[in-house]
Amino acid sequence: MAQAHENETEKQERHERRHDAHVRATYAAFIRHLCELSALPPALAECAAVSVLGALERRLMPDGARNLESQLPRLLVAFLPPAEERPPRPRRFGREALVESVAEDLQMPVDRAELVVRSVLRAFQDQISEGEADKVASNLPADLQALWRLTQ
Repeated sequence: MAQAHENETEKQERHERRHDAHVRATYAAFIRHLCELSALPPALAECAAVSVLGALERRLMPDGARNLESQLPRLLVAFLPPAEERPPRPRRFGREALVESVAEDLQMPVDRAELVVRSVLRAFQDQISEGEADKVASNLPADLQALWRLTQ
């Protein structure tokens, strides 16, 4: 009987190792893709992805943010504050404020930050379904919709 328990425990551990490896591989593939799109080094690409996702989610309704997160790499989402620590309502801001926020986070000029934002949005869209991309766009103001659609 102890043998059966050990086998079940071993199976569970093997499953967890495979799952963790998959989660890491998915995130690594996303960062590599973002590096290709943006020509950023991996560490800066990671920071850019977190900055843009955080800013974008501040503009979306909580359900919309959760739906977007569900299609992005889990390790990326893990960098964000827990859902219960986020504002319950979206903040109103447009393209300029989003780009300036990312520029400040990444300590780079605004014109370069806009290119980075476009690359990150493109990488997000490459990860999510077309339907989810349309839902995100429909929940953004016109100037952010235009930025989101520039990457499609």
